[in-house]
Amino acid sequence: MEAPGIVGGLTETLRQGGYLADRGLATALFVGLSLHRPILLEGEVGVGKTEVAKVLASVLRRKLTRLQCYEGIDTRQALYEWDYARQMLHIRALSERQVADPDAVDKLFGPKFLLERPLLAAVRAGDAAVLLIDEIDRADDEFEAFLLEVLSDFQISIPEIGTVRAGRPPLVVLTSNRTRELHDALKRRCLYHWIGYPAAEREAEIVLISEPGVSAALARKVVAAVHRLRKLGAEGPDPEVMLMLRASAGAQGTLALPSVEPGEVSPEHDTVLGRMASDADVLKHKSFAACTPEELAALRRIMTRIRLTPPRRRTRRTAAARSSGWSG
Repeated sequence: MEAPGIVGGLTETLRQGGYLADRGLATALFVGLSLHRPILLEGEVGVGKTEVAKVLASVLRRKLTRLQCYEGIDTRQALYEWDYARQMLHIRALSERQVADPDAVDKLFGPKFLLERPLLAAVRAGDAAVLLIDEIDRADDEFEAFLLEVLSDFQISIPEIGTVRAGRPPLVVLTSNRTRELHDALKRRCLYHWIGYPAAEREAEIVLISEPGVSAALARKVVAAVHRLRKLGAEGPDPEVMLMLRASAGAQGTLALPSVEPGEVSPEHDTVLGRMASDADVLKHKSFAACTPEELAALRRIMTRIRLTPPRRRTRRTAAARSSGWSG
């Protein structure tokens, strides 16, 4: 499928794929597609950076090739490596006359024994692929350095074979959680866009698009709860947007009691969400052991409805049974 010719068309295409992009993100993606430039997306964890590449590959009908970065990643995991096991088997299968052939060694380091890794696979696929380089900030400086050739010329040099070039460059999406600053040389080769947390109205719309069965009232409740959690300044990362999607999907079938009319929120649901969102002590310090009997009863009912096993009281009898391997 060809990329849309206008920004509004790309926004609508992403929406049909289940991703709600704002004007700035849609413009950055459109320019990247038009100029064949890599796109660098930075933002907090869980704001939808990785999902952009997945949806683009889906709606444009391209193959998604993902390279997950981590500390210590090198060319063998990212570019290519030789299939040494097959090479050894091939050497053993050769006769004495074949081993003496001057071209025997050259054949061992040919395309037949080359194992593609994500970068080489994407360059060979060209514009039929979407290359996702995920969490580039986790990789080392040396990894960034050898990425420059791929991002600038869309080519990879293999000493034994030569240079592999892409006829038409793939769409490259890099993501970063900004755990460290990326080098300017890498940024210059990319179109940069920051993805922040959307406004409450936008997040409610994201929930409704991702979970069509969720009522609008429930979506607004979950969004309001998550926004309050972010304002509390609790330790750890901010609640992700995906947290709202999971909470909405679970709450729709879990907390909506049969006696509640469609589109309304049950008193039990309102109580639990309100307590989660407004009580900083519960959020930061309270555990199951500190909950009141009413809170424990509500939590047990919720867990039962989503088919989770409620926590059992730990007694000397259950502790002895677990240590002996018996379950009743």
